[in-house]
Amino acid sequence: MAACAKNELTDPPANLGSFQLGFAVVVADNMKKVPISRDATVEEWEAALQKALDARFGRYQNGTKLFNIGVAVDGYALAPPGIPIVASPKSILVVSATVFDDAAQEMLNPDGKGKQIISFERRDGESALLGSGLTRTRQEQIDELAFVTALRVEEWLADNPEWFGLPPLVRATEAPPR
Repeated sequence: MAACAKNELTDPPANLGSFQLGFAVVVADNMKKVPISRDATVEEWEAALQKALDARFGRYQNGTKLFNIGVAVDGYALAPPGIPIVASPKSILVVSATVFDDAAQEMLNPDGKGKQIISFERRDGESALLGSGLTRTRQEQIDELAFVTALRVEEWLADNPEWFGLPPLVRATEAPPR
């Protein structure tokens, strides 16, 4: 549970150098639903993700360059009520994210492809045991997945600091510079 409390919107944002949000665009018109999932509409996903992205990236007011974020919902599963302990399904959201340098008019993703991000809802005491299908409403599941997805997008951007005028991260497989 301690990990769930970390990275809330009241924490200071990650260092993203020159990043300032120009705008975020969310599309969900080509999403797929896992057959056992609760239903959700395109409009519900777009609204929840837009709100989560705006809240998370609206905190970056000191950047010197505008960057735009695109998120396409690829698929989802909202956990239906299950049998406690025996079958407590998890909700999941799969998106493809892109980041665009507004001034340079170029996509920063390698090969111009979206980064696939898979998000699971965080578990609390009740949902860990019973499953969120029994403990959360459909809208609560959507909002939770949107929040976690916005956090995952932020982590992905932080993993690519060179996009925002910061030194590249030294990866575990790389030798540190001498």
